[in-house]
Amino acid sequence: MTKKKSRYQWFLRITLLSTIAFVGFHFVYPNVSKLKKENPKKTAFMEYREKEWAREGKKYGIQQTWVPYRAISPYLIKAVLIGEDDKFWQHEGFDYEAMQKAIEKDVKAKKFRLGGSTISQQLAKNLYLSPSKNPVRKIREAIITWRMERALTKRRILEIYLNVAEWGDRGLFGIEAAARSYYGKSASALGPEEAARLAAVLPNPRKFNPLGTSRYVVKRADLIFNIMVRRGIAVPEYEEAEQASPASREEGGAAGTITPIEQMRPASN
Repeated sequence: MTKKKSRYQWFLRITLLSTIAFVGFHFVYPNVSKLKKENPKKTAFMEYREKEWAREGKKYGIQQTWVPYRAISPYLIKAVLIGEDDKFWQHEGFDYEAMQKAIEKDVKAKKFRLGGSTISQQLAKNLYLSPSKNPVRKIREAIITWRMERALTKRRILEIYLNVAEWGDRGLFGIEAAARSYYGKSASALGPEEAARLAAVLPNPRKFNPLGTSRYVVKRADLIFNIMVRRGIAVPEYEEAEQASPASREEGGAAGTITPIEQMRPASN
C-alpha cells in the first residue's frame, strides 16, 4: 500500500467519524424535550440580532411578551398557517413538495437558498441556529426539526413559533408585542384583516411593515385574506360585500383566480 493511498484512507476514516459524531451530537443536543413545559428565555436568533445591533452601535432591545396559544386570535393562527406553512397539521416537519419546488428554483437561479421551510424548520432555526445559508446549517436544522416534531405537539410548536418569530425591525419578537405595537391591542383581539397583514410580513419583517402601503404587503395580505374568506374562516364586512361588484366577488371566490401563496413567498433560509 502506497503512502498516498494510506493517507487517503486515513482521511476518509476521519471524515466518516467526524460526520457520525456531528450527526450524533445533534440527535442529543439541544434538549428539545424541555420545551414541552418550559418556554425559551432567549433564542439564538435574538442573540444574533443583539450582536448585530452592538456591531452597528444601535441601542435596541428585545421586545417580547409571551402569551399562551389560547390567547392568540384564531384569525392570526389561520393567517400565519396559510402564509407560511399551509400543510402544517399534515406534515411531520418537512414539506417535500415545497422543498422540491425550491430546489428547482435554486438550480435555475444558480444559487443555494433552499426555501420551502416549514414552521417547524423555521422554529428550529430561530431557537438554536443562525440565519446563515450554508448546507451544514440546513443539516443541523433538519435534525433538530425531526426531533422537535417527535418531542412536541403540533400545537406547542406553533405556540412557541408565534411567540419567538421576528415581527419588526427594532427587536420586535412574538405576536403579542407585534399586535400591541402595530394595532394597540392584544394578540387575542386581532381581526382577520389585521391577522392577514401581520402574516404577510413574516418572510421579511424588517423590510415590510404590516401598516405599510407597499405593493408586496397589500397583495400578499389580500391574498391571505381572500383564502381565509374562501375557507369560511373570515367573513368580509357586510357593506363591503354589498358594494362589491358581481365580477369582483366571483374573482375573490374562484379557486382558479387566486395566485398560489407559494408564488409570493420569498425563499426562506
